[in-house]
Amino acid sequence: MLTTIEALSAGEETYQLAEGPRWDAARGRLVWVDIYAGEVLRGTVDGPGLVTVEHRDHVDGMVGAALPTTDGGLVLAAQEHVAVLGADRRLALGPRVVPAGSGRRCNDATTDPAGRLLVGTLTMDGGSDHEALVRLEPDGSLTTLDDDLGQANGIAFSTDGTRMYSVDTTRHVVHARDYDAATGRTGPRAVHLDLGDALPDGITVDAADHLWVAVFGAGEVRRFSPTGVLDTVVRVPAPHTTSAALAGGDLRTLVVTTGSAELDDAGRAAHPLSGRLFSARVDVPGVPVVPWRAVPFG
Repeated sequence: MLTTIEALSAGEETYQLAEGPRWDAARGRLVWVDIYAGEVLRGTVDGPGLVTVEHRDHVDGMVGAALPTTDGGLVLAAQEHVAVLGADRRLALGPRVVPAGSGRRCNDATTDPAGRLLVGTLTMDGGSDHEALVRLEPDGSLTTLDDDLGQANGIAFSTDGTRMYSVDTTRHVVHARDYDAATGRTGPRAVHLDLGDALPDGITVDAADHLWVAVFGAGEVRRFSPTGVLDTVVRVPAPHTTSAALAGGDLRTLVVTTGSAELDDAGRAAHPLSGRLFSARVDVPGVPVVPWRAVPFG
């Protein structure tokens, strides 16, 4: 039986392209970005699902994602580099992910169960067949896991850390592969979900090992069982749903990010709440994000 949930506005602020919500459990805060504005935001989530911004930092260029670090800062998928926004709110650039002036940028990112950072890329002017998914190693080097993607997007891990999920948005699929966090070895990549004409974007896994997939253009977040069966749809009154996170003290508030910049005037008029954050209460909690184990640079 398919369950349908209606998401509600989590605040009145509108973003150009909000993305990458992550719950920093150690500090009781939500972290997300506004990609086109180059903003990194942190805030609280109350019981009913209202998100209140507490801090915002601006970085030059775009920023694809931000994740908590072990020392209280944030690691960023900045426009072309990995970067660290320290607990003192100073920015340090790290390894370059895409070549300068290539028309590509960093996109979504996450940490693996061992605290390594994984970052995907996209081409800013549209189609590509050579986008990458890379991993930042403890010695500061980059390991390429994929280099043949259309648009690398959301990344998540099963609750036991042995299975990795990754999105290729323009090819409408979520991949899965075996993953050994201790060694970094990965198994062969295979299609886990094929969404047909729909565009999968950000993803997250809950404590029951179900995968939540934000579907860009559909105004939905869809929950799939480990075998790929759709069991829940969260409807969002904004078509450009970009990602989702299970947040709050009990990890049962689904926070959904959306965008407004890529809608035309008619689209904005038809969907005036576009660009806001939304939330919905769910029964199964999420899984805490593993903080990034810092690689010295800067």
